[in-house]
Amino acid sequence: MLWWLHSFYAFGLGIFVVLFAAKGFAHARFLTITLALAWVVVILFFRFFGSGAGQQVEGKGAKMRFFVMTYVLKNMYQGMLFFLLPFYWRAVTLDSPNQWFLVVLGACAFLSTLDVVFDRMLMRWKVAASVFYFFTLFACLNLVIPALLPNSRSAVTLVVAAAVSAVAFWSMHVPLRMLGRPLGATLLMTWTVASLAGAYFGRAAVPPVAMHVVAAAVGPKLLDDGRLALEVTSLHGSLVHELYAVTDIVVPGGKGDRLIHVWYKDGEVVQRSDDVDPHPFGLWDTVRLQSKLAADKIPEAKAGHWSVDVYTQDEQLVGRVAFTVIE
Repeated sequence: MLWWLHSFYAFGLGIFVVLFAAKGFAHARFLTITLALAWVVVILFFRFFGSGAGQQVEGKGAKMRFFVMTYVLKNMYQGMLFFLLPFYWRAVTLDSPNQWFLVVLGACAFLSTLDVVFDRMLMRWKVAASVFYFFTLFACLNLVIPALLPNSRSAVTLVVAAAVSAVAFWSMHVPLRMLGRPLGATLLMTWTVASLAGAYFGRAAVPPVAMHVVAAAVGPKLLDDGRLALEVTSLHGSLVHELYAVTDIVVPGGKGDRLIHVWYKDGEVVQRSDDVDPHPFGLWDTVRLQSKLAADKIPEAKAGHWSVDVYTQDEQLVGRVAFTVIE
């Protein structure tokens, strides 16, 4: 009962971390230290206790060590996962594949506050604990790398995060002496390349967390200063002969990606605007993208559900503005 009550405290602490993380991207650099410490503690944990059915927690001393290590790990995970939530919340686009990344991240954060479940289930099995750390490390590095190395391309950040996570996962299961053997080195290389390839080809499911859309709109007329004369969510088909899209995007990690606009109607691509030229707007870390729907790209049947999606050059979805054309 005491541990279940402690879970409420841990959840409240997580909410505090969320509020702290919302203050700025610069704090992401502090995750680096926590990531390294969590990796060391996880390895030491299973060196002391083993895993699965053979895990030894008998005796007063062993139980105390188990309690101390799991408590330290839980606090590290809670700090990291709840810190990530506001960044990923801003970066995801609902009704797109990358929303599920946020769902899994939220589930992991919630799990880290459940002391009984964390101690009796997750930390009893090395594979489960390693997968949990793999995902947490991958999610953290996607935020940490742009903070440490500004102007990093999102796809490069993604594959580097996957490769580092793969090596960390491997280190929890295989002794270092295995790397001196051909089989061990081959398996490590295969596992790392597979993780890297999985991250790259599955990049549509991972939001480019170092950036997010703060304002987006579509309208029939563009003013000289780059603003829309009228922002619409619904308009008549007779006005769809000159449409503009304007999106303001926060890029705290720098301008490492070339961004594009893709116009959709009922899920079908109408126009891909690769020539949008982002220029500074407002704060130093915000850029504005503009694109115009070409007349020769407008379909005869104009009515339907439209959207303008902002993508990186590697097809990671940054954000979306939706509108409806009526007859």
